[in-house]
Amino acid sequence: MSENSVILSVKDLKKYFELHVGMFKFWGEPIYVKAVDGISFDIKKGEILGLVGESGCGKTTTGRLLTRLEDPTAGSILFHGQDIAKLKGKELKEYRRNVQMIFQDPYESLNPRFTVQKTVMEPLIIHGIGETYDEKVEMVIKALEDAELKPAEEYLDRYPHELSGGQRQRVAIARALVLRPQFIVADEPVSMLDVSIRAGVMNLMLDLRDKYGIPFLFITHDIAVSRYMADKMAVMYLGKIVEMSDSDTVVFHPVHPYTRALISAVPVPDPDHKHGRIQIKGEIPSPINLPPGCRFWPRCPYAQKGICDVKEPPLVEVEPGHFVACHFAEKFLEEEASMEPTENIKETA
Repeated sequence: MSENSVILSVKDLKKYFELHVGMFKFWGEPIYVKAVDGISFDIKKGEILGLVGESGCGKTTTGRLLTRLEDPTAGSILFHGQDIAKLKGKELKEYRRNVQMIFQDPYESLNPRFTVQKTVMEPLIIHGIGETYDEKVEMVIKALEDAELKPAEEYLDRYPHELSGGQRQRVAIARALVLRPQFIVADEPVSMLDVSIRAGVMNLMLDLRDKYGIPFLFITHDIAVSRYMADKMAVMYLGKIVEMSDSDTVVFHPVHPYTRALISAVPVPDPDHKHGRIQIKGEIPSPINLPPGCRFWPRCPYAQKGICDVKEPPLVEVEPGHFVACHFAEKFLEEEASMEPTENIKETA
């Protein structure tokens, strides 16, 4: 396997949740929440893809689809070339051994009745790994040490309430590592932690990536955290990827108005710095009743009537490796420094 080989390839992935509205579901068309609506990306060996966006944009649902905690409505998820969207039984269990997830809240993701040893050993028992109990204990100790809980023996008999927030998340990381996965989904893994210990947990994941070559999907709402962690970055809005490229290109040369607004909102530790913040008006539209055309146009300061509110823009490559879903992407790329917002068009009745 080459260093640049694609581990996971997502093609036109969709996840619709049907709403049940009591007796009225027997009449009319079904109502769906389009949580993920046709996204595509590749993740290579040893690569970290940062998935960024506001709450409700579909980031976590994407992660749950990749780990098969949710079944996709349409599209394909190719893991080493095999479509795992249709796996069942033993094949699905084997896939879940190779793909692990680190959840957002270490307070909720650990069983309060399990010791650290039992928590980390449970995946080994489920998948039948390790011939003897002592061999399983050795694997648990190695995983805890990889997660920088040293000496590991001091943590084996502790319960989650005896650990700090950072230690709990390291136990959750050890639980994912003990199976030696080939891919990890990290869903907001540092958002519940104190700022003082976030960097330690992020550096731990980067070290694990370098040591074992494990690729990550790193889900976060913080674009600054994503730039620190990720090689590539994809920006999501209402179930769609609106911009994707390497992290530095997305941060320093953003094209899509939504990406530009997210970056302009990042605080800068300089009281004399002028943000030039791009204002986004209104609230995120309902994923049940999506606006026609571009999903961002009701809030976009550059939207033009008759174009943005009529036709949905495709995700196109505006420069090598830089993909943007905007009708005026090429124009914005050329005039990046001189973009002036126009009056936002109003939603028609």
